[in-house]
Amino acid sequence: MRSLGTAVGAGALLVALVGCASSTPTPVGAEGGPTLTTSASPTTSAPEEPEFESPVPPGGAEVPEDRVDASAVPADAPKTVWTEGDGSTIGVLAQEAGCGKASVEIAAQGPETVEVVLVETTPADQQVCTMDIRFPPLTAKLDAPLGEREVVLTTRQDTK
Repeated sequence: MRSLGTAVGAGALLVALVGCASSTPTPVGAEGGPTLTTSASPTTSAPEEPEFESPVPPGGAEVPEDRVDASAVPADAPKTVWTEGDGSTIGVLAQEAGCGKASVEIAAQGPETVEVVLVETTPADQQVCTMDIRFPPLTAKLDAPLGEREVVLTTRQDTK
């Protein structure tokens, strides 16, 4: 019987709320003053992908796409590369998720190319991790300014 009373009370409350939501507004100046009306339909849409401005930090210089070879990087991975200062600091946008931690390594530096490895290290032991994806900006020091050299991006998964 208690459940029936709760259901009847909830139903009465719902009817009262619907009645308030569909009330007709009273014009301003009419007896009783203005009435605030509410809408039964939601006014917000589903969340969209966040729009990011350039991930290149202030003072950084983005490396043109035609000088970045990202063919070995997954299609959905970030491919943004920049230099800082005199060009001897290279920056990349990495990807990490859950318990993973992103890092960057300079694998090789030659007169024509600089090979950059984006590493995601995950714990070897099983643990409960969130399912979020993060895109941290990372930097590494080069032996000499990047100049006109091409940047070759690769990825690697490590466990620790």
